[in-house]
Amino acid sequence: MYWLVLIVSGVLESVWATALGRSEGFTRVVPTAVFVAALAGSMAGLALAMRGLPIGTAYAVWVGIGAALTAGFAMWAGEEPVSVVRVLLLAGIVGCVVGLKLTH
Repeated sequence: MYWLVLIVSGVLESVWATALGRSEGFTRVVPTAVFVAALAGSMAGLALAMRGLPIGTAYAVWVGIGAALTAGFAMWAGEEPVSVVRVLLLAGIVGCVVGLKLTH
């Protein structure tokens, strides 16, 4: 259960990071509201996951999922350039996250 909560929290990290970028300094209401809700859910989930997982592993997985999804979404949306090197590096992050799960 802790791993599932951690994965959902990592996805929510990507949501709040993307919403933060789109809030234009908290001047747009909807992205700001999405940011606040996703941030609260992400942090609560991370805190819950840390009850059953080591802090270093939980934090690394949370950040890895959030970073990979945020960058991947930005490339998919055309907000960042796509290249083979970028995709391979993001795949490396995902591979490291999977490795942390497998070695736990």
